[in-house]
Amino acid sequence: MHLGRKTAHRKSMLANMACSLIEHKRINTTVTKAKALKQFIEPLVTKSKNDTTHNRRLAFSALRDKTAVTELFRNISDKIGDRPGGYTRIIKLGNRLGDNAAMAMIELVDFNEVYETNKTEKKKSRRSRAKKVAETSEATVAEANPESEAPAEATETETKKED
Repeated sequence: MHLGRKTAHRKSMLANMACSLIEHKRINTTVTKAKALKQFIEPLVTKSKNDTTHNRRLAFSALRDKTAVTELFRNISDKIGDRPGGYTRIIKLGNRLGDNAAMAMIELVDFNEVYETNKTEKKKSRRSRAKKVAETSEATVAEANPESEAPAEATETETKKED
């Protein structure tokens, strides 16, 4: 995608957007820029999995920012180490008020806590849990005090009969 810019301007813009995405973990931009940024940054994140001098230099030649390269190879590569691809997510936000451009939010997938789901935990329904707890608590109370409940009921009925 050319994005209506000359080559040098386009490369600078994508490098700056990639540095912002690495620093902030999510940015808002137009849909076409987000798609171009996705193609730009995904190979860099893949290179960051293998921390070698050569890969760091390749990332630096694309990003041109030492702090972004350090963040990419330290924190981001640690979190996405087992992911086989698809490191970014594009969420469409609607149109911009000024010029009606289609806007989107692009974010690094593993750094979003809103969509975070633990695959190890199974969701339990409350209904079945409540029944099990009620049954077990009644059973434990009956087992713990079998004599104390029977005389209490008997004394209550005896007092009602006397009145």
